[in-house]
Amino acid sequence: MGARLAIGLLLSVLLVSPQASALDLSPQEQAGKRLYREGLSSSDAQVSARVGAADMLVPASVVPCASCHGNDGLGRAEGGVRPPSLNWQRLAGGQGMREVNGRRYPVYTEASLARAIQEGRDPAGNRLDPAMPRFVLSMADQRNLSTYLKRLADDRDPGLEEQTLRLGTLLPTQGALAEPARVVAAVLADRIEQINRQGGIHGRSLQLVNLDPGPDQASAEQALAQLLDQQRVFALVAPMAPALDATLATRLEQARLPLIGAAPQLAGSRQVFDPLPGLREQLLSLADYAQGSLSLQQAQVTIVYAEASQAALAANLREALLARGWSQVKVEAFEQQAPTGQALFYLGKASAFNRLTEALQQAGRTPYLFAASSQVASELLLVPQAWSRRVFLAYPFIPSDWTAQGREALTALRQRQGLDGRQGLLQVSTWCAMQLLEEALKRAGRDASREKLTQALEGLHDVHTGLTPALGFGPGRRQGLNGAHVVTVEMPGPVFYPVAAYQSVLETRSP
Repeated sequence: MGARLAIGLLLSVLLVSPQASALDLSPQEQAGKRLYREGLSSSDAQVSARVGAADMLVPASVVPCASCHGNDGLGRAEGGVRPPSLNWQRLAGGQGMREVNGRRYPVYTEASLARAIQEGRDPAGNRLDPAMPRFVLSMADQRNLSTYLKRLADDRDPGLEEQTLRLGTLLPTQGALAEPARVVAAVLADRIEQINRQGGIHGRSLQLVNLDPGPDQASAEQALAQLLDQQRVFALVAPMAPALDATLATRLEQARLPLIGAAPQLAGSRQVFDPLPGLREQLLSLADYAQGSLSLQQAQVTIVYAEASQAALAANLREALLARGWSQVKVEAFEQQAPTGQALFYLGKASAFNRLTEALQQAGRTPYLFAASSQVASELLLVPQAWSRRVFLAYPFIPSDWTAQGREALTALRQRQGLDGRQGLLQVSTWCAMQLLEEALKRAGRDASREKLTQALEGLHDVHTGLTPALGFGPGRRQGLNGAHVVTVEMPGPVFYPVAAYQSVLETRSP
């Protein structure tokens, strides 16, 4: 009885432990994995590769095996060249001759594999594609690499198990973000439950690990480390951990970990896919409207920011306006004094926006005001009546974007989770993040990897959510929407009137 109990406990640990599901690599295999993915030797000695017809020597870290063959070894088409799969069972299994791209050769052995890696020739002596680097390896490095390649097909990314796919998020339970985080958690839980009820994705159910990032950077770093190193999540979805803004992008890049969700401070990171537009794109939508419909291109314009963290964005926005032909644009921090200008673009919190309108009213000025709805709409009741139809807000989506099916689905989610119309932007953003993630995971296939997920996300175009304009990403695009609707506000009320439909912002460079 005791022996059976001990065996049962052991099996339960093996079945539920995240660490147990990861491939257990020997030190030699770990060294081979490092060489395969990073082009670095276990001895930290410089590894070189010969490239091109001239056999030019370059560091192997510039052209590691994984850069073309992928972390999973399945090959990635690039520049008209598709590297073959490195599945050892396919390379070395069976008997007889193989024929690929007009070349006939026998199955690979360890010796012929080493020749292919170092000399660029197959087992029959045929020259491989000249695009393939020829690596200069020590005997130890070659053994490590060959040993790892035999396990490559079984080396799944963290969080990917036979029956489950583990996602992670960071949502605070205390402080100012606790209530918004509760809304995000409810939407995530509901969407995952609905997906799992329909059979999951490629036979795997989704599992969400939700950790509290705590009150400061140290606690947030600890929570992130737990997600990556202990829970070993496959991807992050809709985290809310502003304490990590300075370091998260680097951690994501190091782990090649995709993040799907709103992350305005991480814009530009290859690993971050944000469903909705950032503040820059929203304000540029307002600028394009002001230029085309209000003829403000030659007006005196001030970009006002209320927080030091927005200074860089304000400067970037100024350069973008100048590139669009605006002639008089300056940047100014709001310090309770009324700024000058016929038009003001605002960056900051709603409370400071109200103080800005009060200062302007006291100075006897009513310039046009442009801002993102997410920053100021909550306090518009306090904006003086003098700004009726002189305030213009950017909205990523408006009710006319909602289809009957989308409205019905969101209403049902709210009823199941006890949510109302408050935090609507957050609800829709999280909904879209899960919809994009679900579609990308389906495209990544049963043999998924983080790299495949990233590529699948890049390949998403014209995704209809039923709640927003069509979303899409691309190799150089990491925001699902690249513009906004423009809405003006009538006082008192406020009453909102759309004046320009959603249109993607076009980037313009200074001459």
